[in-house]
Amino acid sequence: MSENLSTIQIEVLWNRLLSIANEQQSALMRTAFSTIVRESLDLACGVFDGRGRMIAQSDTGTPGHINPMATGVPALLRVYPPETLRPGDVIVTNDPWLTAGQINDFTVLTPVFRDGAIVAYFANCCHSADIGGRILSAEASEVYEEGLRVPVTKLFDAGEPNHELFKLIRANVRTPDETVGDLYAQATCNAVGARSLTAMMDEFGLHSLDALAEEIIGRSERAMRAAIRALPDGRWTHEVWSDGFEEPIRLCVAVEICGDELFIDFAGSAPQSSHGINVVLNYTRGYASFAMKAAVCPDVPHNEGSFRPVHVDAPRGSILNCIEPAAVASRHLVGHFLPGLIFGALAEALPGRLLAGGADPAWMSIWRGRRPDGRTFNITVFQLGGSGARQQKDGLSTTGFPSGVGGVPAEVIETLTPLVQHERTLRTDSGGAGRRRGGLGQHTRWSSRSGETWSASAMIDRTRFAAQGLSGGRPGAVGEFVVDEQPRPPKTVVRFAANALVRLSLPGGAGYGDPLLRDPHDVLADVVEGYVSIEAAKREYGVAVRYTGDPSRILQLPHEFVLDIDATNALRN
Repeated sequence: MSENLSTIQIEVLWNRLLSIANEQQSALMRTAFSTIVRESLDLACGVFDGRGRMIAQSDTGTPGHINPMATGVPALLRVYPPETLRPGDVIVTNDPWLTAGQINDFTVLTPVFRDGAIVAYFANCCHSADIGGRILSAEASEVYEEGLRVPVTKLFDAGEPNHELFKLIRANVRTPDETVGDLYAQATCNAVGARSLTAMMDEFGLHSLDALAEEIIGRSERAMRAAIRALPDGRWTHEVWSDGFEEPIRLCVAVEICGDELFIDFAGSAPQSSHGINVVLNYTRGYASFAMKAAVCPDVPHNEGSFRPVHVDAPRGSILNCIEPAAVASRHLVGHFLPGLIFGALAEALPGRLLAGGADPAWMSIWRGRRPDGRTFNITVFQLGGSGARQQKDGLSTTGFPSGVGGVPAEVIETLTPLVQHERTLRTDSGGAGRRRGGLGQHTRWSSRSGETWSASAMIDRTRFAAQGLSGGRPGAVGEFVVDEQPRPPKTVVRFAANALVRLSLPGGAGYGDPLLRDPHDVLADVVEGYVSIEAAKREYGVAVRYTGDPSRILQLPHEFVLDIDATNALRN
């Protein structure tokens, strides 16, 4: 086939690249050792051209891995230029300032050789089960306390494992089999992608990917620029607050649209913290550029081209552009606020197109203790609160934005550890009221059957500052971390008695529009489903609902709830 590709050929090859990237991810998930990768999908997979530019990614993955990986690959190639690489080489690093912003995230890069030359690269980025140092929390004051930091080095050299590196990793982590096993899975999935890519090139007679990459990247850039050009020129600002560690953190943004380019500046945000909630600029750029693509052109392929029209900056030494050796382990607890912050700024410029405020940061808890046989366990669990409502739809419950991580099934948790999850339910009244209701958070209750003390590091936020609504929508509920009915501090390792009962109640998304404009029958349906209480229906929505069944019954049937039209009209008038 000629390198002058037709439109049909480009479409066929583009879809093959997507299929290959998804095959890469499937191989990673099925060979990984940790629940973080297998169950929660805290990962990113992608294919890069011979110049190190991302051209395609797998269907799932978090923006905090995908975008920093995309912009971080050139940094790895500066350490190992293409002319120094050989077939079988695999490069690795977890340097926060080069890729995904914390040392628990390993980026693995593999060159693809064909006829003796590099034609592409496959890369992936995954959250490691453990990397030593403190149990993952925000308590560290320097990155050196947070675990083993691996500079850009070879994981495999011409196909041979770097045994000295693996020895160092095993000696420094609490879960050596999982951590090392995941690294092997990361290298394996890249090899799977490389095999399928070279097979595709053989099938279509391609000597390189240059022409295809240029076309894909160019189309994405043109589409992104056209979408920005359709927006009104101007400058908009917004601010939000995070719980922070010892004191609240102010996050500010100014978004400027100028022709077909967009500038995002986080000047005015808090200075970097003395604790591990700092964000590196690469991570800040990752979530900011993701937010803009989601807001103005969600259908554009996510690659080098879609990044080019979006320019992101934050003051050096601020919480969003921290300077080494700042502690960064909990950077997502601040970084996940950025899309919502940007949407708040653009709400006036893009009326009706954006979400109300949501739970924002994913809640990550790291549970540790001993099994009855004396062996230690260490498991990371992700949970999500509610997303904000949209102009025409309610927010999604327990489906956070912007992170795409998933929860770990209770059966998996209870099989791998002595933990017991007594409850996992939607949190009634946690979604903010509005013409469209915010998504609900969730309640989970935990205990341990080991008979020994145990601990958790609750990496959580929005326990002080609720998600804010749009166009008259009400705030969502704030979150709670409670042990034996006593509130406990987030972002630290908290130790429990053997018989302790732990409750995590996640925040809800905010509402969109005036709650008094919500259809009373929709409110009745919310009450029937348990999303909204009878009291909140009256207080927030001006809707009177009566329960006609037996108050002692646990099961409340739909026909036992009655909408009182006259009382509702009186409340709303």
